[in-house]
Amino acid sequence: MTRLAQGTPVQELLADDPLWLIIGKVIAIFALLVVMTLFMIWFERRVVARMQHRIGPNRVGPFGMLQSLADGLKLAFKEDIRPVLADKWVYFLAPVISTIPAFLAFAVIPMGPEVSIFGERTALQLVDLPVGVLVVLAVAAVGVYGIVLSGWSSGSPYPLLGSLRSAAQVISYEIAMGLAIVSVVLYSGTLSTAGIVEAQAHGWFFWLLPISFVIYMASMVGETNRAPFDLPEAESELVGGFHTEYSSLKFALFFLSEYINMVTVSALATTLFFGGWRAPWPLSAVGDGVLNTGWWPLLWFLGKTLFFLFVFIWLRGTLPRLRYDQFMRLGWKVLVPVALLWFLAVSTIRALRTTQGITSQQILIVGGILLVALLLVTFLLPDRAVRHEETELPVSGSDYPLPPPDLKVPRTPRVRRELGGRHHREGEGDSVPAAQDTGRTAIGSGPGRKEDGDGTP
Repeated sequence: MTRLAQGTPVQELLADDPLWLIIGKVIAIFALLVVMTLFMIWFERRVVARMQHRIGPNRVGPFGMLQSLADGLKLAFKEDIRPVLADKWVYFLAPVISTIPAFLAFAVIPMGPEVSIFGERTALQLVDLPVGVLVVLAVAAVGVYGIVLSGWSSGSPYPLLGSLRSAAQVISYEIAMGLAIVSVVLYSGTLSTAGIVEAQAHGWFFWLLPISFVIYMASMVGETNRAPFDLPEAESELVGGFHTEYSSLKFALFFLSEYINMVTVSALATTLFFGGWRAPWPLSAVGDGVLNTGWWPLLWFLGKTLFFLFVFIWLRGTLPRLRYDQFMRLGWKVLVPVALLWFLAVSTIRALRTTQGITSQQILIVGGILLVALLLVTFLLPDRAVRHEETELPVSGSDYPLPPPDLKVPRTPRVRRELGGRHHREGEGDSVPAAQDTGRTAIGSGPGRKEDGDGTP
């Protein structure tokens, strides 16, 4: 059972909420996510335009802030087209399956401590479950079924390829994300999201558990199908991905679920690693923590969430899309093994601190020695590779080998044009007709002029 600063159990406090307050919270969360989606579309276009030295949306509304609303209304009123080969009911339900879990995941996110709403004392959270973290992971996994079903039900191979990529992507990166969260749960001692925030009262987990933080950051980008991990869409390969055959409001629902998932994983990152609704260190010491009470924490929570959303945009405007083999290698051969080793290290440290009474300073000293040893090994290994470089065949950066180093490519003789539509090879005195020399119909010197196979116009 987790407690707030006033000592009131969060779960008991939320259990006493009247029905009208619960409905008000549901409407407020829904409105917040919709407004955040409209804001994020505008914010992303403005930030990426700034990175690319462009202006971005600036016509509809002040600073173009109503451009997202105009685009949403345009999508809603466009013609709704359904392919002939599509499965009618699955094709219709797939966008809904993607959107509803995106809203449900935000129900367990704590956005503030105890406040008063029209005289009722309540917490800025819809519900605090003892397994709140597992609820977020579960509904996030269910949302991807909408992507898979949309590609399968469209009756086209390109959306099907996008949905298959999405299935592989979720399996790969949900494991790494779960292992990163397990370390946080082990350190805080609870699966409750409000309890994890309370456990960070004297130190945020992003510097206490830095490896878990980095793994979660990489996994949340892959989980939301965002660049550079947007393999299910891959416009250059799959003609738009799983939503190629969708239009109108169904098409808009996929983007709504994508941006809401971005807000959800960013809010979860704030909850797990950035102290949740707690104020940053300089502000948290003002007035004996008065900025951690009332409605002020809601401002800190939204500010931290916007920081993570900015990271999404920053990555999109900076990094190119990964190849599929690079993407899978990063998930299975880097993130999952590192997350397992880090979880074992955190478990060992917690056990030693509990049973042997080892202090944090001793743990930091041992960890620093191991880190220095690892860096030395990392810098010394390339020297051995350089010594054997002359005896080994070179390979490329991927799994595909280079051609043999002694391969000689014959030089193609250069051809120059002469007057009369005839060509001369360099070093030869005899002229050869153009069609006989090149093996294809040549184009004359004048505009629209062609030569026949015998070289005459």
